[in-house]
Amino acid sequence: MNKPGSKPPARSTARPVRRTGKTPHETAAGKKTPDGAMKTSTRSTLIGAMFLMATSAIGPGFITQTTTFTVQLGAAFAFAIAVSILVDIALQLNVWRVIGVSGRRAQELGNLVQPGLGWVMAGLLFAGGLVFNIGNVSGAGLGTDAMLGLDPKIGGALSALIAIGIFLSKRAGLAVDRIVFGLGTLMILLTAYIAITSGPPVGTALKNVVLPEQVDFLAITTLIGGTIGGYIVYAGAHRLLDSGVSGPQHVRDITRGSVTGILITGVMRIVLFLAILGVVAGGATLDKASPAASAFQIAAGEVGLRVFGIVLWAAAITSVIGASYTTVSFITSRTKTSDRARTWTVVAFIAVTTIIYLSVGTAPTTLLVFAGAFNGLLLPVGIGVLLWVATRRKDLLRGYSYPRWLLGIGWLAWLLTIYLAVRSVRPVIELFG
Repeated sequence: MNKPGSKPPARSTARPVRRTGKTPHETAAGKKTPDGAMKTSTRSTLIGAMFLMATSAIGPGFITQTTTFTVQLGAAFAFAIAVSILVDIALQLNVWRVIGVSGRRAQELGNLVQPGLGWVMAGLLFAGGLVFNIGNVSGAGLGTDAMLGLDPKIGGALSALIAIGIFLSKRAGLAVDRIVFGLGTLMILLTAYIAITSGPPVGTALKNVVLPEQVDFLAITTLIGGTIGGYIVYAGAHRLLDSGVSGPQHVRDITRGSVTGILITGVMRIVLFLAILGVVAGGATLDKASPAASAFQIAAGEVGLRVFGIVLWAAAITSVIGASYTTVSFITSRTKTSDRARTWTVVAFIAVTTIIYLSVGTAPTTLLVFAGAFNGLLLPVGIGVLLWVATRRKDLLRGYSYPRWLLGIGWLAWLLTIYLAVRSVRPVIELFG
């Protein structure tokens, strides 16, 4: 190996493959994966990663949380959305950059910081991913009910089988990227249509962004937890690693993907908020059993109900994909676990969560809100480990000089997550009181 600063041999300066000793997952986009399939371009990989992250966040819990807090806070909920987006960007910028530059998954970095710490992170994430995925399968069932009138349990089981089929396909990575992009775009467009139909008081909402009538810490913590909590913040970053996009040379791509992923989620949150706000501000009373569905129906009649079914199903099935993929990436090894074993672990995870859902029935609204808040409480743990790597373990960053300004906003955002988590402990407990 050449010493830093020394010139490499003449034959290694050519553009074709340069032998670096990296694992297959660390090679640049465009090279072959271990199974021989050609990787997609960096651009398409980036789009797939940021939509995987965004659609992992936009699940049944996302829809339930947004609807619940819009009903409770009205236009004041706009402030919570704005704050959560800013915090999400600051944290995800750091998480994606540390993982992307180092070329290691989050739990691998945790174990290098302190032996066993990565497995603690994996255990916490697995617990959160399990709860969320039960809700995701449940949401898929409710979506098929609203969309086609199909029994929720049958719809949930069929949706789980579709997700399993995607992972078992020969070009699973490409299929995942295309599906999350297509369904993510569809969700935003359909929800925007409902927002226009419901006629929300946009001016009042904008005023509350800077002059909120009410500040709710549980709402902010839940939004942050539901957007980047648990497995979600790592979904896109781990997808980039598995697609070969890693190393300091990809910092610009990693940065663009991390910010855009949050903005996509933010756009969906905003249009959904406006859709519900227009109905609530008009004086309508939502059905407590299914507030989001009734809001869509009030806004656009029978068409609105079918649109809700499509949006909920799309949100659920993409979240099943994202939750399963990312959770399994935390409990398997990139180098020691074969592609076949990893695929069947994903299949088993989906199957187990589906069986639990079929056994207990529809996940209650309180459980979905709790899952988001719980992930918000756990968020400081994983984020803190990665910020520590960026601050104290530069040896893991391949010689990359980490920007001090990015570290600064990262630590400030991390402190805010701790403050919000502490303030939200009692409200989270009271959810079941």
